[in-house]
Amino acid sequence: MITFQQLHFEFLALFRYKKSERAWHVPFLASLCVGIPLFTGYYLDKPAYGITACIGGLVFLYLPTGSLARRMITLLACSFGFVFAYAIGVLFSFNPYLSSIVLGLFAAFVHWVSRFFQLKPPGNFFFIMIASIASCMPFALEEIPVKVGLIALGTMLATVIAFVYSLLITKGTAFKSEFVVVVQRNYVTIFEALVIGFFMSFSLLIGLLLKLDNPYWLPISCAAVIQGVTLQQVWRRTFQRILGTFVGLLLTWFLLQLEMNLFWICFSIVVFQFIVETLIVRQYALAIIFITPLTIFLADVGNALHIDANQLIATRFFDIIIGSIIGAVAGWLLHHQYLRNQSERQIRKTRIALYRK
Repeated sequence: MITFQQLHFEFLALFRYKKSERAWHVPFLASLCVGIPLFTGYYLDKPAYGITACIGGLVFLYLPTGSLARRMITLLACSFGFVFAYAIGVLFSFNPYLSSIVLGLFAAFVHWVSRFFQLKPPGNFFFIMIASIASCMPFALEEIPVKVGLIALGTMLATVIAFVYSLLITKGTAFKSEFVVVVQRNYVTIFEALVIGFFMSFSLLIGLLLKLDNPYWLPISCAAVIQGVTLQQVWRRTFQRILGTFVGLLLTWFLLQLEMNLFWICFSIVVFQFIVETLIVRQYALAIIFITPLTIFLADVGNALHIDANQLIATRFFDIIIGSIIGAVAGWLLHHQYLRNQSERQIRKTRIALYRK
């Protein structure tokens, strides 16, 4: 039986502002990794190229703590993952239904890899996000090398910035010997990968069947919600995402009424990136308010001048609610202890049976 005290605690937890040791220069450099490709594309009158490259710049968010070698190895591995995620998505975008299956398989694989190497937050999220967006792009075989190359250029820029930054902050610091932590024969991880893969595929398929303009919003919202490490956090994130999205869409509507030109839209993206990276580790619901206009402008920077603001608000809120609800169901399955135990037992039995053959 849930008590009033428990409800009161949960309500306060939704809006609690946490302390964080993240310094201001991390959000600043992250926004720089996004802003340089963005304004380069604006200057060259190629905003679509700038958007694609700046998505690759988000790899900076995976920069870990520790020695220079550890930082660079991690970032280079994640950069390869970004390029691979985009390539997989865009290569199979010729058939939307096949693309949803491939997205599910990729999501399962990337979750297993991220858990195997104990990759810290944002974990598998941006890999799934990139693959989801690429899966919904119009298929043009001759443009694939250019698009994949732009993602690679964005990751290269972020890696160079991270290298210079790491040189400065690790100079003269002695580190203990470091080693890669891996998790072997973790059957629960296989169960999680299967569940996440299924729901990523299912959410994109639902978006396609509903004939949404941008069906990738569903798997992205679903992936964001299931990042919670406990069932309690999953439900909390679901509510925070829906509430934050509603307020964020109002902010987006207001900005669209200002009829900003392309330069100010690019400038807004950079500012929002800085605000989001400052808030995301402190207050998730508050960060979502700024993530909403950020992602909308990123997804459609070239057409933002011609968007019907009223239609946009209704469509995006509908998309994100559906994706968040699907994510909440997926999170319930992921953290259901009986299902986790049963799946682990069944996977172990299957593995033993295969070895005996």
